[in-house]
Amino acid sequence: MNIAVKPPLAIRLCGPRGFCAGVDRAIQIVVLALKAYGAPVYVRHEIVHNRYVVEGLEAKGAVFVEELHEIPEEHRAQPVVFSAHGVPKSVPEDAQARNLFYLDATCPLVSKVHKQAMRHQRLGRHVVLIGHAGHPEVIGTMGQLPEGTVSLVDTIADAEAYQPEDPDNLGFVTQTTLSVDDTAGVIAKLQERFPNLTAPAADSICYATTNRQEAVKEAAPGCDLFIVVGAPNSSNSKRLVEVALRAGAKRSLLVQRASELDWDAIGEIRTLGLSAGASAPEVIVDEIIAAFKQRFDAEIELAITAEETENFLVNRELRSVPLTVEDMAWVNGVHGDAVDTKTSVS
Repeated sequence: MNIAVKPPLAIRLCGPRGFCAGVDRAIQIVVLALKAYGAPVYVRHEIVHNRYVVEGLEAKGAVFVEELHEIPEEHRAQPVVFSAHGVPKSVPEDAQARNLFYLDATCPLVSKVHKQAMRHQRLGRHVVLIGHAGHPEVIGTMGQLPEGTVSLVDTIADAEAYQPEDPDNLGFVTQTTLSVDDTAGVIAKLQERFPNLTAPAADSICYATTNRQEAVKEAAPGCDLFIVVGAPNSSNSKRLVEVALRAGAKRSLLVQRASELDWDAIGEIRTLGLSAGASAPEVIVDEIIAAFKQRFDAEIELAITAEETENFLVNRELRSVPLTVEDMAWVNGVHGDAVDTKTSVS
């Protein structure tokens, strides 16, 4: 009897990966609001950019809307949650005008960028925001400032072409989920052209973005394929795909679920890199690993570059609401046996 021998595969699994403290907090806020106030709980925009998470919250009773006017009159007493990406000042003002009870799930690190931008503007500087046009976080940050006081710059070419009214009175901030290396190039170009450009008091790119990119840089060299678990509208996940290619992976893919894997296109590989964006739950990482183990004799090699211990408190109104063990397992995206990233494997 012939038994097919699976080809060997080394899976370089990055750590840190997946949920960051800001995403974890935002999801907890929705789960706690459902427990405290009952369904429906409305959420303006996707709470985080991940369909698995959104659909799971919908199953629990969350209703996602793009604008506040979509909330039915008869449900105005129910809470509405603002997403982790942050919102313009006009949104809570609109909520107040409609007598809505809202819970702000903006990541504290995004709120920090808002404060940095407002400080530049308060001190009379024109604000240069480095970020991607149309991203919810960028819309939220620009919406903290009066019209005409902020300019958006995305690329080095944008920085080269930018013509401010007062070149000697500028301050910059950045979107939190950008490529560290790309952003450094944009900042360098702006500083070259505008030597008096004022930096924020602290780095705007968040720790989780930086840590995930560093782990990918460590794992990517020599990989035949690098897979990033994440959504196509997730900025930090798309940056990881780019980082993997630049760091030496032959190919890199963004994948939402194992069902998307095209095995014919994947072909014969011997080394696979694997990470997950900050809004991707661990259960999908487990799902991807299981799919490869069905077809390969796979061994896990851990590429760990940092240990994350950050924890952000939820809104004061929700701190006394208990979460069960099952709730916390769902919030953390751990369904079943997650790979232990505490110990490195040679």
